[in-house]
Amino acid sequence: MTDQRELLELLLEDARQSTADLARQTGHTEAEVEEAIADLEAAGVVHGYQAVVDWANADEEHVEAHVELNVELDRETKYDDIAGRIANHPEVETLRLVSGDYDFSAVVVGDSMRDVSGFVADRIAPIPEVTQTVTHFVMETYKDRGVDFGDDRDDDRLSVSP
Repeated sequence: MTDQRELLELLLEDARQSTADLARQTGHTEAEVEEAIADLEAAGVVHGYQAVVDWANADEEHVEAHVELNVELDRETKYDDIAGRIANHPEVETLRLVSGDYDFSAVVVGDSMRDVSGFVADRIAPIPEVTQTVTHFVMETYKDRGVDFGDDRDDDRLSVSP
């Protein structure tokens, strides 16, 4: 199967589609689709499948923060070394090396703002190479991983009709 991008885009759109549905959409057999997915997983292209959750509609507390990190490297320490130490924490949902004003961008989750701020202060900031952290708490999520959450939101503006 050579339509890797098409298959990846279909999985990104809905990873719960059956291989029969994926086969029909790509014009391949189910066996070819299953083999292609297995190849993508083995090659490390596909690392997993997750639900996109609108925590505002869940009965669970959930706090998410985007944390900017600046680090200072020495001769023996590389970005990968620092990333390995930070990504190892289950509170860190996403970690990326980025260009711009800071070195790493992390998404940190917890049950409360206190949990998240405590984690950053007690576990991330003390890492010797970390020179600065800036934490931005997410107040509202309108769209996540391509899924627009706006359809379920109440619009309390007055409607105007002619």
